[in-house]
Amino acid sequence: MPVYPQLECMLPDAFSACFADTFLGDFLLTHNVFMPTPQLCRILLEHFHAEPSDGTEHDKAAYVLSKRQKILWLVNQWVMLYGRLLQAESSTLAFLQNLSECAAQDSRLGPILRDQLHDHRCNRTLENGSSHTLSPKLQVQNAVDWFASQEEPFLNSSYTIRAQDKIAYDIYRPDYSCLTSVLPVNAPVQEVLASLADNQGWSKEWILVKVNSAGDKEVLPMESIGVFTSLGLNERLFAVSLQELHTLAPHPEQLGPTVGSWDSLDFISSKDLSNQLTEHDWNLFKSTHQVELIYSIFGPQKFPSATTANLERFLRRFNELQFWVTTELCLCHDVIKRAQLLRKFIKLAAHLKDQKNLNSFFAVMFGLGHSSISRLSRTWEVRFCCGMEGEPCK
Repeated sequence: MPVYPQLECMLPDAFSACFADTFLGDFLLTHNVFMPTPQLCRILLEHFHAEPSDGTEHDKAAYVLSKRQKILWLVNQWVMLYGRLLQAESSTLAFLQNLSECAAQDSRLGPILRDQLHDHRCNRTLENGSSHTLSPKLQVQNAVDWFASQEEPFLNSSYTIRAQDKIAYDIYRPDYSCLTSVLPVNAPVQEVLASLADNQGWSKEWILVKVNSAGDKEVLPMESIGVFTSLGLNERLFAVSLQELHTLAPHPEQLGPTVGSWDSLDFISSKDLSNQLTEHDWNLFKSTHQVELIYSIFGPQKFPSATTANLERFLRRFNELQFWVTTELCLCHDVIKRAQLLRKFIKLAAHLKDQKNLNSFFAVMFGLGHSSISRLSRTWEVRFCCGMEGEPCK
């Protein structure tokens, strides 16, 4: 079985808190590609109960103990890596409960299980009475909580989008009226269209179309999932009939703003702005689990119950910031003010680099390097002859 060589190659001293086994980490992150979680749980339990047929009783007992210790350590690393994401699968919760009970029945594994899961136990007196009145076996069964102290604040954050969450889908009609439905993150297109049935003029012939600001249209297949969270920058969803498709035009909001934010930005220092951007970027980053990269590579067809909404949002943030910088400069019509704004954005990039926020740093630099900005020769000339931010031009 695929997991067996991994158990055999673990070092005897692998029960340290340091997660240094790169191969194990890669295996745990990618196992769903070739081995679904229920299959992995079943195989681990089979190996946990399996006993060798050859050798002395002493050798057999030593082998079984060593193998079970390795399985407990592997599962502990699995929980540390995935955290509470594992709680979304009922088969995993049942497996962890079963494994705890099986380990509790072996007096040699009770102390080991408690030591390995010390950070995952509830540090409180058992409700059934004092812990001193219970047998070690019963204490292990009741006290072990694999997820008790998982330090994952992002899972409780308003930033995190979970696969089972429901979000508001804004669907537009050709007349730009907005129809809003609250649906699961991974709702298929067919379900999205069906949720609009109560609206006037609804038809079974409607299709869902993704439209960008340039007017490019893409008809989404009925089986596509997660279409709202995967929208690109300045894209909208339209529900139309086939007859309405050829007349469909971008929403006026997609054409971009007509007034800049110079007056507001003038009251914010580059340092404060960089602090706010970095804090927001950090919240987006820590809400994205690394396994979403695996889901993104293999696509929703391979993992229909998973979501990559957090990863897509974090990637989209780069484009949002890049084009925000470009747009603000283009909407500032006064050359002197535009030069001061340009200087502010340059200083903003410097602060972001100092804060090691390279994602926003490169977004700002890409925005400043856009062709619509680089051709503003007068602005660049004024910028070089001006003093520090807020000072008059010399």
